[in-house]
Parts: sequence; structure tokens; C-alpha cells
Amino acid sequence: MNRARIVIAGTHSGSGKTTVTLGVMAALRRRGLRVQGFKVGPDYIDPSYHTAVTGRPSRNLDTWMMSVEAIRELFDRGSEGVDIAVIEGVMGLYDGIEPLSNRGSTAEMSRLFEAPVVLVVDVASMARSVAAVVLGFQSLDPRVNIAGIIANRVGSKGHFELVQAAVEQVCGIPTLGYLTKQDSLHLPERHLGLIPALERGELFGLFDTLAKTIPGTVDLERILQLAQSAPAWITPTPILFVDSHRKTSMATIAIARDSAFNFYYPENLELLEWYGAHLVEFRPLDGDPIPNDADGVYIGGGFPEEFAAILSQREDVKSSLRQAVEDGMPVFAECGGLMYLSEVLTNKEGESYPMAGVIAATVSMQSHVAALGYREVTARQDTLLLSEGERARGHEFHYSTITYPPSENWPYAYEAIGMRGSKLEGYAQGNVLAGYTHLHFASNPNMAQRFIRACRAYRQRQPNRA
Repeated sequence: MNRARIVIAGTHSGSGKTTVTLGVMAALRRRGLRVQGFKVGPDYIDPSYHTAVTGRPSRNLDTWMMSVEAIRELFDRGSEGVDIAVIEGVMGLYDGIEPLSNRGSTAEMSRLFEAPVVLVVDVASMARSVAAVVLGFQSLDPRVNIAGIIANRVGSKGHFELVQAAVEQVCGIPTLGYLTKQDSLHLPERHLGLIPALERGELFGLFDTLAKTIPGTVDLERILQLAQSAPAWITPTPILFVDSHRKTSMATIAIARDSAFNFYYPENLELLEWYGAHLVEFRPLDGDPIPNDADGVYIGGGFPEEFAAILSQREDVKSSLRQAVEDGMPVFAECGGLMYLSEVLTNKEGESYPMAGVIAATVSMQSHVAALGYREVTARQDTLLLSEGERARGHEFHYSTITYPPSENWPYAYEAIGMRGSKLEGYAQGNVLAGYTHLHFASNPNMAQRFIRACRAYRQRQPNRA
């Protein structure tokens, strides 16, 4: 079975790989091809771009959060029936979890999928020296198939031709094209409003410009040929979505999804559905209360601080959430969801807004990143997702800090271990579980099943509910 696949990597963060990836995706989609996006690592932002451009949910591929077998299965599910899978790398090609191996890197992923790599190189103020850079990348691990490069930030067509001649002579691989320094071809600086901007359609003009520009300077036919040259794909044996484990009509789970809450790993939702959950969406920003038929609530991450004033005024939503908690409905919230469950959210300007008030805590936005990195969590007690002592993996990234009331008995959800050591994290009390860590259910599928069982038990306690 052939699964055309290509990796677009960079020499470093900021080299332009996201811009190139989106441009290639947009141009191929403009041709009528079915394009599936993937992102190496745990990031939510780039997959959100991919989804907007391709019309298909982009998926994360992460060898720290998931096993190799799980990654192969998720790639297989995501790429089924498409014309090409475009895998965007993370940081530089060889940057991963540790400096002495390729673990967690784009290079590791390219080898796992036997996918050709297109290396994006920022060539500003360089000519023949670009060949030295590319040669170094080729030499570090010859098992990585760097099949071509795309030059970014070239000054002119003549500049590109100098780079092309040097790379093709020294490195023996094609230079597949270039992007200029035009501001219109670069994504705006990342900030917390980018995802809401995507939902409002404010970046579609940029995507359209990329779709029109890329074919003029990048050899799309050669990229397609490279993708199609990948070895035949062998369908893996499922370990997550196993037919014999599939269930139906167990419980209804309400998913908060709008500009404020939109960070969900697709597989988390798909595993919930696989194990018997019926998912319904509601939009807190629009004033949607929890749906009447809900047996549980999942509030994902996002940017509630961008909409704190509006969220604070949606009394019907907050009231329905407090009532659900009081009634014993299972509620799971992560990162932005945790912030929303707190009593007060204070933005960077010092303005404070009342939130749902489910958790006796206050949240304050910072001007710098407050936490970033992988987390392995161990449940400190039985919770909606994990039994005491059970582990799962995920990622933490936020600009806020949370302050809990002084208490020796605060019901922390997890012990979270990261590169800088361990800490107690989150809140687990009765039917509520919340924390900053974005957990990936593929790291421990028991989480999906346990959550559904809790929702099913709630449903059975309700009058006139089967």
C-alpha cells in the first residue's frame, strides 16, 4: 500500500518551515488534492494552521507521549484515503528530547516513517556557505533521507541560483525552490490571539497568497514525486482502536469548543467516541449552557484570558457548570479549562474577571511563559481519568499561574515530572478533575474508558435516563 508522505523540516526554529509547510499544503489543496497534515511534537498551534488550510484535522506525532506502535496506528488512520501526507517537523531537524540522540526529533520521525525530508534553510546573507550547512545536516546522520532543500528568505532569483549551484554541487541533492523576504509570505509573530484569528478567518488571505505564490518558485511536482517515492506502507496492527473494544451509546459528553477553548488532541475525542461516548459541542463564549442531555463535560485548553470579559458575563454558562458539578456530573478540564473553573482570572493589564467558581483558586496572566515542557503525571488519588498511582503523559505550556488557598490538604490531582523535577499539580475532588497538563489519551487509553464509565454511572443515577 502506498502512502505518499513527505517531511518538511528546518535547520532551526524560525527557519520558515511552517510557512513552507502551509504554502505547500495550500498549493496542493488548490490543485484538488486531499492533503493530510501532521506535526512532530505536542504543539497545538501549527496543527490548527494545518487544519484551516487542508480542511482535515491535523494530528500530532510524538514519540515521547506515545509508543511507536501507537504513532504508526495514528498515522495510518489519519492518512487513509488522502493523496499526500505532509509532516511538519519541530525545531531543527535533529532537535529533540536530549542532545546526544535523535529521540523525539523530526529526524527520528522521518526514519520511523521512511519519509523523504525537505530541509528548509534560511539562506539570508549566505551563498556557498549554505552547502556547508546542508552537508553538515547530511553528515550528522546519513540514515536520514534529506532529499532536497527549499531556500527561505532569498534576496533575489540570482541569489537563489548561487545557493542552488553550491548545494547541488557539494551535497548532491536538488534545491526544490525558494521563498523571498516578502513580508506577505511570513506568518505574523505568534501571540495568544492566533487561534481566535483563525476561527474568524483573518488568516485566510495569507493562506491564499501562499497557495498562489508557492507554485511560482517551488517545484511542487518534484515534491509530489519525492513523497510518492517513499517505501510501501505496511498497515500496522491496531493497539488503540481495536474493533473488539469498540462500544456504543455509553454516555454523552459535552465538549467546550469555541475561540476560547479549542485545544484538543483529535485522538482524545476519537478514543472517547470509540469507547462509547456520544460527543456534543457547546460554545461558552456564545452563552451556550451545558447541554441538557450531557452526562459529562470536557473543557480543553485555549485562550480564556483573551475573552475573560465575555466569559465573565455568561452567567447562564457558569451557573449550568456549577449546577452540573453540584449534581455530581463528571467534569474534566485542562489548562484553559482549569483557568475557567477558577474563581477569578486576572489578565496582564491587571483587570480581574469572575470565572465559574468551581475551584477555589485565582489565576493571573504573566508576560512570559510560566511553564513549558513534557510532563509525566502520576495520580495522587483516584480521579476521573486515572486511578491512584496510574501514569499518563502529556505537555504543559501556559503564560498563567494559579494560586490555591493555603492548605496542607489541597486535593492535588497529580505529581507531574518534567525536565526540571517534579511538582504537585491540578485539582481532583469528587467528580471534578482539572490541571494544567494537556494529557494525550494515547499514552494511556484507560483514561478514555475510565472517564466514560464515570459519565455512564452519572447517567444511570438520573431519573428517566437509561
